[in-house]
Amino acid sequence: MIPFAIAGVQMHISTQHENITAMGHKLDVLMARFPWVQMVMFSELAPYGPSPYHAQPTGGPAEQIFCQMARKHGIWLLPGSLFERVGDDIYNTTPVIDPDGKVVTRYRKMFPFQPYETGIKPGEEFCVFDVPEIGRFGVSICYDMWFPETTRTLVAMGAECILHPTMTDTIDRDVELPIARANATINQCYFFDINGVGDCGTGRSVVVGPSGYVIHEAGGGEETIPVEIDLSRVRREREVGIRGLGQTLKSFRDRPVEFPVYRKDTEIDSYLRSLGPLIKPTRGSRAGVPLPPGAVAGPDGSIFVPGADGAVTEYDEQLPIDDTSHRSTY
Repeated sequence: MIPFAIAGVQMHISTQHENITAMGHKLDVLMARFPWVQMVMFSELAPYGPSPYHAQPTGGPAEQIFCQMARKHGIWLLPGSLFERVGDDIYNTTPVIDPDGKVVTRYRKMFPFQPYETGIKPGEEFCVFDVPEIGRFGVSICYDMWFPETTRTLVAMGAECILHPTMTDTIDRDVELPIARANATINQCYFFDINGVGDCGTGRSVVVGPSGYVIHEAGGGEETIPVEIDLSRVRREREVGIRGLGQTLKSFRDRPVEFPVYRKDTEIDSYLRSLGPLIKPTRGSRAGVPLPPGAVAGPDGSIFVPGADGAVTEYDEQLPIDDTSHRSTY
């Protein structure tokens, strides 16, 4: 066993001012209290919050400050993520900084939270990196974990621990917790899902081990989560199966079929396309409000308006036809 200590920082993230100063203070306190920690990670968009207004060029001033922090404490550092501007494009990017203060890689979020996280370009490259004498780590961000192919690909690239900064301030955090656990379990890896609190998070960060056991689930306030991991457990689980049972990675490797859902020329893909455009949800009923001229209702009751060029666009009011069956129930 070669232990490796990772600390997740669940801290208050403000949308009213920068959070970099507070992150530096949290890091100083953390390292004074837990000097055995070797890697620290913060939540998604921790430095400035969710406004693309604060986007900086690759390797910009904020990233340089974080490089200084990593070098000061001699740790690996993932400062959550930042909006990165590349030409006219903006990415949601996590830099990975080594103990010498050098950026060894960057990961650009593949699945921006559409249709809400607008104007953010999806990344196209998976990200793994090696910590010498320890093992291989993978990086994903927030909504990425809702797509199991993301973690599966990182693991197929050799990742043994997934570092997953998150910014969830919505009512679906309780749904994300079992998703994080499932990602760890079916891929037989550690999974660090670190959320913020305050303006940009409801907390409840979670760390899951390769056997599917929850190592720690945070509450809704500020919290520092230092966890010592043992990647030899990952290797053993992958050799003999989860808790000595399911050998999921080997079973997937030896799969008897190729999944047709990944081909875009199949009936399955046709059904997915029939679900309509990726837009914000509509109201549950029209409630007597008249439809605009030429408006048409989609299969789910959503309303779209044909333009002069024939293209169908979303109606501003987004009022579906009278049909209470679309109302959410619990």
